[in-house]
Amino acid sequence: MAAVVQPTHPQLAVSAAIFRDGKVLLVRRARSPAKGFYSLPGGRVEFGESLHQALSREVDEETGLEIEIIGLAGWREVLPAAAGAGHYLIMSFAARWRAKEPALNDELDDYRWIVPDALGSLCDLKLTGGLEEVIQSAHRLLGA
Repeated sequence: MAAVVQPTHPQLAVSAAIFRDGKVLLVRRARSPAKGFYSLPGGRVEFGESLHQALSREVDEETGLEIEIIGLAGWREVLPAAAGAGHYLIMSFAARWRAKEPALNDELDDYRWIVPDALGSLCDLKLTGGLEEVIQSAHRLLGA
C-alpha cells in the first residue's frame, strides 16, 4: 500500500461528540492518522461545504448515524509530529443522536458508548489528545 502524501498546508476537519441516553460515542480509527486511538467521528471539510454539512456527511459516512448538531464545543490544532504527518484544525461539535445504529465504514474498527464521567478511568483505551476536554465541553453545552 502506498504511503499517504500529506498536503503542505493545514487541513480543516470536523468531529462530533454525539450523545445518546447520557453516553457519548467513541470510535476507534482503523488507519492513520491516529490508528488504534479512540476519538470522535469526523473528517475533512470539502471545498464549498459548510462545517455542519461536512459534519453530517462525515458522521453518516463513518457511522451511518443521523444526528442533530447543537453547537461548537471546541477546537484543536494537530501539528505535524514527524515528517510527512498532517497539520489539522479540528472543529468539534456537540450533537444528539437522532436515528439509526452504528454501522462503521472501513476507516473505523470499533465503537463504544461511554459515560463522559468515566473517560478518565478508561486506562485500557488509547484516546486522542484533547478528547476528554472536548467531550466535557460538549456535555456542558447540551446541558446534560
